[in-house]
Amino acid sequence: MNNMHFNYKIKQQLNYGLQGLAPDTLSRLDAIKKNALARQKVSARQSMLAGVGSFVQDHFESAQIKQVLLAACVLLGIMSYTYWSADQSIAEIEAIDSALLSDELPIAAFTDKGFNAWLKSSGSQ
Repeated sequence: MNNMHFNYKIKQQLNYGLQGLAPDTLSRLDAIKKNALARQKVSARQSMLAGVGSFVQDHFESAQIKQVLLAACVLLGIMSYTYWSADQSIAEIEAIDSALLSDELPIAAFTDKGFNAWLKSSGSQ
């Protein structure tokens, strides 16, 4: 006998037993049944991402996690600024190197003392 068949048989026996009860008892049982059904928790289906969000909200809702997130945001900002700064400096060096290679530098650049020092230091590397 499978589970569904067993449940069906129990339901039939309970319904058969109701026929011999007094009307006031039936009304009380009906009120109790309605009260129990009203209190019963209804399971709601939700997507996987909503489940992850509720897990994070339930388990990590404290001041410490907010501080960690703030520190992570500050660290991300510092890393972004460092990357942008390095990218700008590489772009400047690239412009100087391409100007040197294409001979488009003005004459004043060759007579600048800092330029000679830069040539010597970059030549030794």
